Amino acid sequence: MNFRDTKEFIDFLDEKGELLRIKQKVSSELEITEITDRVVKSGGPALLFENVDDYGIPVLINAFGTQQRMAWALGVENMDDLASRVKKLLKLTQGPPSGILNKARTLMDLIKIAGSQPRLVSSAPCQDVVLTGENADLTKLPILKCWPMDAGRYITLPLVVSRDPVTGTRNVGTYRMQVYDSRTAGMHWQTHKVGTHHEREAKEKGLDRLEVAVALGGDPTTVWTGSAPLPPGVDEFAMSGFIREKSVDLVKCKTVDLEVPANSEIILEGYVIPGQLRTEGPFGDHTGYYSLADEYPVFHLTAITHRKYPIYQTTVVGRPVQEDFYMGKATERIFIPIIQMVLPEVVDMNMPAEGIFHNLVIVSIKKEYPGQAMKVMNALWGMGLMMLAKAIVVVDHFVNVQDISEVTWRVTNNLDASQDIIFSTGPVDDLDHASPTPKIGSKVGLDATAKGPLEGRVREWPPDIVMSEEIRSMVDSKWKSYGL
Repeated sequence: MNFRDTKEFIDFLDEKGELLRIKQKVSSELEITEITDRVVKSGGPALLFENVDDYGIPVLINAFGTQQRMAWALGVENMDDLASRVKKLLKLTQGPPSGILNKARTLMDLIKIAGSQPRLVSSAPCQDVVLTGENADLTKLPILKCWPMDAGRYITLPLVVSRDPVTGTRNVGTYRMQVYDSRTAGMHWQTHKVGTHHEREAKEKGLDRLEVAVALGGDPTTVWTGSAPLPPGVDEFAMSGFIREKSVDLVKCKTVDLEVPANSEIILEGYVIPGQLRTEGPFGDHTGYYSLADEYPVFHLTAITHRKYPIYQTTVVGRPVQEDFYMGKATERIFIPIIQMVLPEVVDMNMPAEGIFHNLVIVSIKKEYPGQAMKVMNALWGMGLMMLAKAIVVVDHFVNVQDISEVTWRVTNNLDASQDIIFSTGPVDDLDHASPTPKIGSKVGLDATAKGPLEGRVREWPPDIVMSEEIRSMVDSKWKSYGL
């Protein structure tokens, strides 16, 4: 399955019985959040609010709010199908193929990769209507105020496009934006994000502005890629093309020198003045706490372009589980093969909702030597945005890391606190309120694997309690006769 735009995905979800159209008039201030929070926590459908205040623009929310809908958004029935494709692709980088058949398969895969590069088009639905000057007004969009203490209305699901002023490399990220007035908004570029790097480079070069474009809505795969922590230099639109198995069409903006997805619903064009900061926040964040007010760059609007009848796609973050958990779960599944390239002992990984992605990472490994769990912890802390992980728990390969009950049982039984816990210091997420100083803090690693003499355990490690296969088979064969 391959969706061209938001409308096609809505129609698909409608056919599957996974969309509820709400015709009753609702408020964009708090009411939509309360409705959505109840629905997503009960595993309910995507919501299309057709009558939001007096804006005349429908609001789509919770489109990715289950594992199944997230899989459909990325064009598969099961997320593991996509992980298998990624694993197959990565094998191409592990040396030259041998044999004619393998070479042919490699060539076919390389052709697919080449075909995933974005394609520039001359006209686009997202530019059916072009608004500049006083007609370009952020307050005309049904942007939500999500939580009572929020400083204002926030754009929460944008694709923010910028270009490195030194290398010219494009970056696409999902960074929240607080609407200040009709022409300006906060740009929440956190310390470790690529957008922040672009702004720093622009400031060092003495540039008076860094052009920025913001895409709202579009094909669901491309919308998701803004949240994916891709390695530096990997183009998010190319990644979307690889996942969709179809190139993303891009169109040149009207007032800035950037390209945006042609099938987006709404485009905001503008710029950031390097070094210009303004207070942004508080904001009810994905941690379940309010991130407090701080200084961030300011986005200046130069144009709004949109479809003739646009749909505003957004999301609500807050105390988990929320829609963003399922977006993060997709990232986890897709990136496991990439982690396994560097750490082949890794069997599986779970970043549970309660850990809000980076606060808790549970990893199972095929252990072969003493200290291997510690090695994996340190390696993970050195891999891109995994540096922000506050707690890493390592268990044996036979432990189901997706089963929190089993993980808890293994950890509390296998852990000797004096020997199996390590502490490290490094970067933490800007939103981390527990660290004594912003942006840097302590991390903890727990080795809950089985231990032997080489790791200082002189006592025999006990086996698991498991019934014999003979008795299990006998009971299976007599099960119906028990009347159970």
